[in-house]
Amino acid sequence: MRWEDFRTSDNVEDRRGEGGGGGGFGFPGGGAGGLGIGTIVILCIIGWVTGINPAILIGGAETVTRQRAPQEQQQGRPQPDRRTGAPADQTGKFAAAILGNTEDVWNQVLPNQTGRQYTPTTMVLYTGGTRSGCGQARAAMGPFYCPLDKKVYLDTTFFKEMEQKFNVKGDFAYAYVIAHEVGHHVQDVLGILPKVQRKQQQVGERESNALSVRVELMADCLAGVWAKNSNDRFNSLEPGDIEEAMQAASAIGDDKLQKQSQGYVVPDSFTHGSSAQRMRWFQTGYRSGQTQSCDTFRASQL
Repeated sequence: MRWEDFRTSDNVEDRRGEGGGGGGFGFPGGGAGGLGIGTIVILCIIGWVTGINPAILIGGAETVTRQRAPQEQQQGRPQPDRRTGAPADQTGKFAAAILGNTEDVWNQVLPNQTGRQYTPTTMVLYTGGTRSGCGQARAAMGPFYCPLDKKVYLDTTFFKEMEQKFNVKGDFAYAYVIAHEVGHHVQDVLGILPKVQRKQQQVGERESNALSVRVELMADCLAGVWAKNSNDRFNSLEPGDIEEAMQAASAIGDDKLQKQSQGYVVPDSFTHGSSAQRMRWFQTGYRSGQTQSCDTFRASQL
């Protein structure tokens, strides 16, 4: 991928090196150990009002509780300055360049195709763990988008994990990861995420999972729309790039991940879609280049 000539985004918050606590990409989750029942109830109410999965808030509160004592001991120590703008290292430069390109593409595509103005997201780079508007961000969650603070969170060691754990590598595979999370922000700008989150509060787990799958497959499709328009405008793709994205999409399908981790597949528990679905919807967006082609909620077959 010819990313070196992309405009680098200034909407990057580099928290790497600050430390902090800490599967597929999308939205984080957590557990409830160590919290009182009253706290859990309050967090569930907050989750219901905001539309955020209460498990996210509970997981964040649990982590904060575990870390409070050592943090209190360090309150007198100066905190590191947070770096904003384009980072200087190669990985940071890459992430900032891909984010900048998504901004240039969606600033043009979204108004032209939907009549909505695009408001850029901020990308937070971190290692290990950090705080997000949706609770504690941890490396084990993978990249995710938090609709409460409108930010994408990326532990950059995830790229190395993709190569070591999933045998997926290549700059366009990594760009696909970022574009997928930006796709969630596009959904937020279009008002889709709030509607889905409200609906998820009204249905059971199986139906909620099915809605989550449609959200994630739409983000895959929007990543394809970005790739198509970026290539048309900037001639950014090189031979083999689309294959890298297909390899990444296949590697993180729910069916493949479940087969690897537990030896069998439970489709009703899917939250991101199968490998075949993720590849198909990326290709749908890439072939059409049209945001309207990504309406997974009206699709009779995913």
